[in-house]
This record gives sequence, structure tokens and C-alpha cells, in this order.
Amino acid sequence: MPTVLITGANRGLGKEFVKQFLEDDWNIIATCRNPDPLQWNVSQSNMDVFPLDVTDSNSIAKLKSDLANRTIDVLINNAGIIGQRDGFGSLDYSAWAGAMDTNVFGPMRIAEALVENVVESDRKQMVFITSRMGSITETSPNAYVYRSSKAALNMAVRCMSLELANKGITAVLFHPGHVQTDMGGASAPVIPKTSIAGMKKQILNFTQKNNGEFLSYDGQPIPW
Repeated sequence: MPTVLITGANRGLGKEFVKQFLEDDWNIIATCRNPDPLQWNVSQSNMDVFPLDVTDSNSIAKLKSDLANRTIDVLINNAGIIGQRDGFGSLDYSAWAGAMDTNVFGPMRIAEALVENVVESDRKQMVFITSRMGSITETSPNAYVYRSSKAALNMAVRCMSLELANKGITAVLFHPGHVQTDMGGASAPVIPKTSIAGMKKQILNFTQKNNGEFLSYDGQPIPW
């Protein structure tokens, strides 16, 4: 069975990724800061749970050591935060730095730490959950912190996709939609089941031709 690793797997999109990949009998590596296997309410026979803080180099090093001999077919960098919601004139630069640390540096730390696990797999895929709010083409005057962190992630992954192409890696950025999660709010128009089903369908059909793409959960390309 193929293996998927999911960061931020204990709630929202991450939890739904776990559920849907388990339904297809994948091996699951679920990570989050404070894991409790009971959070998932599923059979654990093909699921391993590890603590992981994507902002903590020691936590990442421990995970890398724990997974030293395991291949990862699909690495899903899902963990992220909304950061400060206030705009110009009220910007909290410490909060902004924290959002960059989680939303940009975190996924890149994980990608660097586990790249060889992915290279040694059959599928060789890396998925990064971003947002179309990081699109410079589609920007609007709000959410400075979140938008800038996702724009930076988009650039970092685009650069990485070009550099790792010769290793057979397929790295893709996904906008999950405006989803009913703690971050998206209860009135968001997309439910997690629909968002994850759309992304998962694409993941299963990716080839290296998709490397470096910025896509919506429904498969539509998003302008940078």
C-alpha cells in the first residue's frame, strides 16, 4: 500500500485527508503538535501518529529520525495558521513573523527533512496547501499577514519544484477553497469532504507534467 504523510492532521482539512486516504486503505502517517489517536475515531491498523511542530527544528529532526527507513509516496504539507486579521495601521510584526514561520518556513523545513523519503517512493509527490489569497493577480486590500505568507509559500514551492524535477518529484500547490473549518468559518461555502475529495482525485492522477502547478481543489488553475 502507498503511504501518505499529513501535517496538521488532527483537525479540519488534515483530519479529512486522513479519513479519505484511510478509506482507500493507504498507510497513514498523521502528525500534529499534540497527537491523541482518539481524535480520529478510526481503526489505527494502518495509521501511525507522530508529534510534530513545524516551527521546531528539534521536533522535525526527531520525525526525520523516526521515519528514516520509510518511504512517503505523498507528503501533504497542510499545517498552517491564519495569523493576524487586522490590516494596515494595526500590523503586529511579531504575529506576521509567526505566520511566516508556520506557513512558509514550516512546509519548507518538512520538505527538506523528508525529501529522500519521497524520492525513494513510487509516487514521489509533495502537496502544499496554500490559498488563492496568495495570488498577486487576484489580491485585494486586506489580510496582509495571511496573503503574504501564502504568496511566499507559492514562490518557494515553485522554485523547489524546478530544482527537484530531476529527482522525479512532483510538487503541487493547492487552494482548498473557502472551507468550513476553524480557519474558514462555519458559513464557508465548501465542506471539508468536498474539498479533500477534489484534491485527492487530482493527487491520484498527477504526473510530472503537473509539477509546479497552482490549482484549486476542483482542478482549475489559479493565476500567480
